[in-house]
Amino acid sequence: MQLPTNPIEMSYDYREVVMWLRKCGRKHLGKNFVIPENEKGIIFGMLAWFLQDELIAKEMNIDLRKGIMLSGPIGCGKTTLFKLMGKIPSKRKNFMMTSTRQIVSEFMQSGYEILEKYSRGSLYNDHRTPKNYCFDDLGSESASKYFGNDCNVMAEILLTRYDIFKEKGILTHLTTNLTATEIEEIYGNRLRSRMREMFNLFGYDESSGDKRR
Repeated sequence: MQLPTNPIEMSYDYREVVMWLRKCGRKHLGKNFVIPENEKGIIFGMLAWFLQDELIAKEMNIDLRKGIMLSGPIGCGKTTLFKLMGKIPSKRKNFMMTSTRQIVSEFMQSGYEILEKYSRGSLYNDHRTPKNYCFDDLGSESASKYFGNDCNVMAEILLTRYDIFKEKGILTHLTTNLTATEIEEIYGNRLRSRMREMFNLFGYDESSGDKRR
């Protein structure tokens, strides 16, 4: 994702917002939060989405009604960036972040109720309330069996969340190392086509360095 090339009107002073983000990053990481030149477009676009800046979103072709799929190589900072964005004083920070490996682990222990928990919501007084989620590291989980039945856990959850998104506007976010082709191979063409409707794609370059080192 590239920064706008022409001068445009903005709803916020993004220099101040980025200063705040760096300060928050230092506190969260225990070191300086560096924004490389080739990642400024991603940061700018993510900030526009979380701040619901319609002027920037229109210029950068970001659909504020959709969630975000943040893709890129291992260690490029996807999870950290989402955690930092979740600290922005915005109505859009109300999402829960859960790793797909944790979800599959819960499924192995508790079964199909976990599919409902992460799609339609946990059952409470005969009522389910879906939540906004960021599913971290899609693809790190493996196909799972529950009492001998094969189940692609995340595919089932995301397909149901697609229906809820269309009905109620409930948002889903993802981080992943997978390419579009790999997503189709693992989760099927049906889900991949629906993901285009559910997500804005924000992608790190494959050359992005490993920030864990």
